[in-house]
Order: sequence, then C-alpha cells, then structure tokens
Amino acid sequence: MAVEIPYRRELDFEYGQVDTLAPGIRRVIANNPGPFTFSGTGTYILGTGKVAVIDPGPDDQEHIDAILAALEGESISHILVTHTHMDHSPGCKKLQAACDAPTYAYGRHGAGKIEQGINVEEGGDMDFDPDHLVRHGDIIEGGDWSVECVYTPGHTSNHMCFALREQKALFSGDHVMGWSTSIVSPPDGDMSEYMDSLELLLDRDDVIYWPTHGPCIEEPKAHVRAFIQHRQEREQQIIDCLEQGIFNIREMVPAMYHDTPEFMYPAAARSVLAAMDNLLKKQRVVLASGAGLEGEYRLA
Repeated sequence: MAVEIPYRRELDFEYGQVDTLAPGIRRVIANNPGPFTFSGTGTYILGTGKVAVIDPGPDDQEHIDAILAALEGESISHILVTHTHMDHSPGCKKLQAACDAPTYAYGRHGAGKIEQGINVEEGGDMDFDPDHLVRHGDIIEGGDWSVECVYTPGHTSNHMCFALREQKALFSGDHVMGWSTSIVSPPDGDMSEYMDSLELLLDRDDVIYWPTHGPCIEEPKAHVRAFIQHRQEREQQIIDCLEQGIFNIREMVPAMYHDTPEFMYPAAARSVLAAMDNLLKKQRVVLASGAGLEGEYRLA
C-alpha cells in the first residue's frame, strides 16, 4: 500500500495582508498562485523592529509594497533567500531598492553544482548574486532573532533552509512543503542529494516547519518520513516498469502518475529522471542507449 502523505492544504489569508503566525513570525503572501506555487509565495518576516525577510518572492512591485507596508516604523536588516527559482529571489532587487539590506544565500543559481564542475540549465533567477554567502551551520543574528543555516540541496543545488532558534521553527523553502512534494529536476535538482537532505532533517529538533508555499507543518518528522517513503516507492515503481518492459521515462509517467493531470506530465518526467539518476548511482539500473528523458534503461 502506498504511503499516505499527511498533506495540509487549508490556508486562511488575504493577498497583500500581513498575518502574525507566532511571536516574531509574520507572513505576506504574493498573488502568484499556480500548480507549482499553490496559493503563492509566502514571504516571512522575522523579529520586530529590525527584522529579517525570507524570500521576497517574484518580481512583483505590489507584493514588495505589501511587505514594506507591513513594516511601517520598522526596518529590514537582512534578506534571506532559500533558493533562486523565479518565485523566490527576484523580488530582492526591488526590496533592496527600498531598504538597502544585504542578501544572504548559499550562492547564485546552480552554485552547488557549478562548484562540482556541472553546468546547470538556465531557468532560475540568473541575475541574483547574494551579498553574503552562507554555509551549513552558519548563524545569522539580528535584533531579537537568530537563525541557523541548514543546507538542503536537492530541489535546487543552492537550497538553504533557515531555522529560527528562538522558536525551533524551520523555514523550509521548497525542500519540504505541506501541500505537495517538491519537483526535483536534473541537472540542478538531484534526488540523491534531496534524500540526504531529508535524512538530515530527521536528526534535528525543529518543532514546526514554515514552507514558502502553503500552511505550516506541525508534525515535521512524520511528514519527512512520509516523503522519504514516497520517494522510495517511486523508485520501486521504476523498477516495476522496467520489469514490465517499459524502458523509457516518458512511457513510465502515465503508469506511475495515475492521478496526475496530463499537463503536469512534463514536470513528473523530470522527477522520474531524477529518481532514475539516483538508481543509476546506486547501480540498480543501467543506461542501455540514449540519455536523459530520451534514454532507454534496463535493470542492472
């Protein structure tokens, strides 16, 4: 029986309005709903007085204005970026024009792969270049808040979560969300790294996750374990397809994603490719001919 992921999709909010979620945690949601963003990008505000902003979101002046309106009488001292997809980091430029706070992130788009000598496809925010590079375990301190940087590559190679130490609250970006699983699309996305990053979270003591999209996750370890089991089941589905004589990823997708609308099949194929790459690394499958989505695969 397939694992039941405890999805959470109920979210009470209004676009452009700031909501206080917990002491020292506020959120403004951008009006950019979609199949990959759920209700939109949730920009978080940490602390009071001199605050940090996490993920300013898309290049949307209305959203930036809403963030600034929520902070009337306060100032932004830090801008933290989980990763460089177009719904997360492009808003930095407009926000910095209004507040001049420095940005903190793992690096430019593809940074985690480029340093390994792997070129990544364009499609992320190629203009974003953080003012400060952060690494796993770094501590960033503000007025009445402090965060620990938790490096979680997989969804992207530069994905960084931020743990608010005063609340044991993890701002999980797109690494772990309550409403959906994350897309892992090679070459920047990496399923092996993604699985390692999920395992990393099981060793932590965070009591709640605040993803950039959707509602909070109040039982984070149960959620992460379900995600791990789900990805393992996807790998087994690939093995089953190969045993049944389905050797091409595009042909596997309809067999594996029964409840997914066809317009999502291209994204599903990218995730199957990521899972296939992981099986190749584990030497459970081999590439018989071709490459990537056009490849023919066999059991090892």
